Amino acid sequence: MRRMQGWIALLAMLAITPLRAADSCPDTTERFGEARRIVADLGRIVAPNGVQEAWAQDAGGIRQWVTARGQDRANPVILFVHGGPAAPLTPTLWQFSRPLEEYFTVVTYDQRAAGKTFLLNPQAAVADTLQVERYVDDAIAIAEAVRQRYHKRKLVLMGHSWGTIVGMRAALKRPDLFHAYVGIGQVIDVRENEQVSYDYAVAQARAHGNAEAERELAAIAPYPGDQPLTRERIVAARKWAQHYGGLSAYRDQSYYYFSGPKLSPEYGDAERCAIDAANVFTLGRVLDEFLQVSFKDVRRFPIPVVMFMGRHDYTTPSEPTARWLAQVQAPSKQAVWFEHASHMVPWEEPGKTLVSLLQHVRPLAEDDDED
Repeated sequence: MRRMQGWIALLAMLAITPLRAADSCPDTTERFGEARRIVADLGRIVAPNGVQEAWAQDAGGIRQWVTARGQDRANPVILFVHGGPAAPLTPTLWQFSRPLEEYFTVVTYDQRAAGKTFLLNPQAAVADTLQVERYVDDAIAIAEAVRQRYHKRKLVLMGHSWGTIVGMRAALKRPDLFHAYVGIGQVIDVRENEQVSYDYAVAQARAHGNAEAERELAAIAPYPGDQPLTRERIVAARKWAQHYGGLSAYRDQSYYYFSGPKLSPEYGDAERCAIDAANVFTLGRVLDEFLQVSFKDVRRFPIPVVMFMGRHDYTTPSEPTARWLAQVQAPSKQAVWFEHASHMVPWEEPGKTLVSLLQHVRPLAEDDDED
């Protein structure tokens, strides 16, 4: 299994990261340059009232890279908070977002110490600021800037994986900014996720007669148990859960995603390679705090909540999310199951992602233009 897939396993919610070593950044211009130009031309927003722009936004004392795309600026705005924490959505958004952009303006940003934002700021200025609450305040600051830029009273807040931690806390802290919250690969309780994922890996290893997997998983039992959740133990558990489709359904790898940035018109080689450097920079600084995350005690949610749940997700397992959603009180709530998806819902079932947003989310955000 590739080195970067090992890095993914360090975080229970998926530190998604492309396949490039942090100390190596080969020039791919000749090999992929024409493909990038084709992707860029296909994705170019040409509608007269469309939005296609990117900028460095001052937020939380640093500059953070923001990207916005949509066919009609009158549409509702989605603020999409990416996973990781150092796995920017920008370089793979082209793989699924274009249909969404007919009905929404889709805004994403490279978070603190991620992607282009990592390159925009001195590492020394960021190193001691990598705490969950700082990420939450960043999301709020970006949301305020975006709604002012596009003259919206509120936004739709959507998070994926790690981004669901940031998104849930931002919605709880500033519900006045958002029409609704959409969680994809939602984190409810990290330690419970680890238990469910590990049990799945053990069951699959036994069912497939995989002696190597059984040995590696037995070596960390009981898991998570009372021992510290070290990187090594997390790697061993996540490796086999993801091998048996817990990251992408029915797949033992996710090459489509990990190599996707090679064709991104938004990222050149330097930016693409910075993703790995940022991942290494970030993991050790956030892991301990991340492992304590739990939303089990949240019984009331202040805005409508919609959960997109992959039936085969054993990276951030869907069962705890479904249980939490069943008991929480909210203005409205909706569970949407994706039967042929795992953790990578928008990539795996893009059609149903669009239909579900139109059915359950867009009606919540109609008539939002500011006076």
